[in-house]
Amino acid sequence: MQKIYPDAASALEGLLFDGMNICAGGFGLCGIPERLIDAIRDAGTKDLTIASNNAGIDGEGLGKLLRTRQVKKMISSYVGENKEFERQYLAGELEVEFCPQGTLAERCRAGGAGIPGFYTKTGVGTQVAEGKEHKDFDGQTYILERGIYADLCIIKGWKADKAGNLIFRKTARNFNQPMATAGKICVAEVEEIVETGSIDADCIHLPSIYVKRMILGAPYDKKIEFRLTRPREAA
Repeated sequence: MQKIYPDAASALEGLLFDGMNICAGGFGLCGIPERLIDAIRDAGTKDLTIASNNAGIDGEGLGKLLRTRQVKKMISSYVGENKEFERQYLAGELEVEFCPQGTLAERCRAGGAGIPGFYTKTGVGTQVAEGKEHKDFDGQTYILERGIYADLCIIKGWKADKAGNLIFRKTARNFNQPMATAGKICVAEVEEIVETGSIDADCIHLPSIYVKRMILGAPYDKKIEFRLTRPREAA
């Protein structure tokens, strides 16, 4: 199977439709599928439900899709650093499902493993538990969380071989790995593509069976959410 596409638009061709569910890897601006997000923006696909740790920042990452009003619902664990997200939510223009960070990762992992739901103590006694099934195990109360399974997963990798075996670099591993498995089709963008067989099998984070389409996204301009500096000390 030819998995490598010339650009993000061609890699997403035939996959996008209004009202679809998308799992998007990344954490803040770290490890986000920038090229694929731009292609979704340019395609104008709307009424999206997106599961992602957060929605980027104003004008960057998934914040681009919020700015163009293409997102109907966010399933997220963190919504800070994005004023447009806040404005749309408070105005009733955006539906938000808050989900604890570890629970969100497990919901995606469970969806990819064919597990429709699981019980967890996280969120018991809080607003997270409202409307969810409660069950006692060994005297402890747990709530039922549903697995997440999307129409499309978009992820960012560091290095891949031509077969689609991926390595994530350091913190960029974050949500990319569990989300890659949690959908009908996974499209990946990577910084480098090497020959098949040149990556040590023990170093592969995501096997090629999960990756259906792939693009070379480099070069990237590293975005920084908060640039903190201090005055230069006098010599």
